[in-house]
Amino acid sequence: MRRLVSTALALFGAFLTPALAQQPQRSECLAMANAAPRALPVAFRPAAGTGEVEITYVGHSTYFIDTPGGLRIATDYSGAYQVGPLPDVVTMNRAHSTHYSLFPDKRIPHVLHGWGEDGKPAIVSERISDAFIRNVTTDIRRYFGDDAGTDMIRDGNSIFIFEVAGLCIGHLGHLHHKLDDSHFAQIGRLDIVMVPIDGTYTMSLEGISDITKRLRASVVLPMHRFATPLDDFMRRIGQQFEIDRRSGRSFRMSRDALPSMPTVIILDGV
Repeated sequence: MRRLVSTALALFGAFLTPALAQQPQRSECLAMANAAPRALPVAFRPAAGTGEVEITYVGHSTYFIDTPGGLRIATDYSGAYQVGPLPDVVTMNRAHSTHYSLFPDKRIPHVLHGWGEDGKPAIVSERISDAFIRNVTTDIRRYFGDDAGTDMIRDGNSIFIFEVAGLCIGHLGHLHHKLDDSHFAQIGRLDIVMVPIDGTYTMSLEGISDITKRLRASVVLPMHRFATPLDDFMRRIGQQFEIDRRSGRSFRMSRDALPSMPTVIILDGV
């Protein structure tokens, strides 16, 4: 009898394991953002992250994220901005050729597009080494000269979110419109967010400032900077954000080291 039970359990497990493997990956950033409020003991502290993440601004909308596990990620990667070794993972958006490449270096093992094919949205939900990477799609303006009859391409851009070392890191991509409640719900909590502040090619400074204030990440990293006066951006997001201007192009951050007050970090070493 025991042998029959053991055999049945083994067969059940054989069928169950592939099914579990096909389930969506779990997002800790969404789980934390959506958790119901609860009473916590005074001495309670959230679990610490596992190591430091190094973030390097290399230009335009490309940041390199180096994880404690040795994974290297590049955002809005075109190949034009390269510092150090090739990335292991690249994310792309197709607003302009400076945000993507259809012919990336073949040595890059993971190329993640922020757009789908045949009018379908891109769906990214992958665990790669010590990072979990997912996306939230937004609409994007059509290319110059595209006379398809509508102003926007639905789900043509992606906000990529990188969950690593206990941190939730978001890259807003080439964002062209305001976010609604459903977008914010899908994004969840962000500790670090990369925001385009050009005020013209993406969206207005007022619009991106409103999004930045609502996300209220601990660290804000401007990108797509061009000649935007940083004072104008800082004035719009308000006094609840501090500014930390650095001469280098890189910094390290852990969950325990997040600033207590939301801070805009300007990396001037590009």
